[in-house]
Amino acid sequence: MSRKNFGAKPLSFPQPVLIIATYDENGVPNAMNAAWGGIRDYKEISISLGEHKTNENLKKTGAFTVSMATEDTVVACDYVGLVSAGKEPDKFAKAGFHATKSAFVNAPLIDELPMALECTVKSFEDGLLVGEIVNVSADESVLTDGRIDPKKLRPIAFDPCNNTYVGLGETVGVAFSDGNQLK
Repeated sequence: MSRKNFGAKPLSFPQPVLIIATYDENGVPNAMNAAWGGIRDYKEISISLGEHKTNENLKKTGAFTVSMATEDTVVACDYVGLVSAGKEPDKFAKAGFHATKSAFVNAPLIDELPMALECTVKSFEDGLLVGEIVNVSADESVLTDGRIDPKKLRPIAFDPCNNTYVGLGETVGVAFSDGNQLK
């Protein structure tokens, strides 16, 4: 095997495209695109954030939702990553998003994104947001036999090497099972 070195870069596959939604001090919904985050523990998610309007909202409300960007919503999800709510106050509406207040946390669910983690802020220091997952909700349209079906959800991942979004492929194995062949 011959390897090429790329240096120290944030290259990992897949990188989920996470859409963080918060309310501002006036109850106006806001959304931003974050690619550097993931599940940290059984009931925790961590997301690396720079300076955003979302940061102010998180400090004021102590809550947020994290939706999975989907193949059907690429344009809107990319838009909320390109434009700051500090400069475009109607960013949420301009993306074509509609909000429904979470029943579990003081944050909006984005109607157009069918799956969301509903979270409270556990800590937020040095740009690292750690949220406690209070609930996971999913629209019936992405369920099969009562479980979230990735083929119906159609989440996208960020490809940091090519600055593209990619869909997920086919199932290639069964977790906590296939490795039993080597026992």
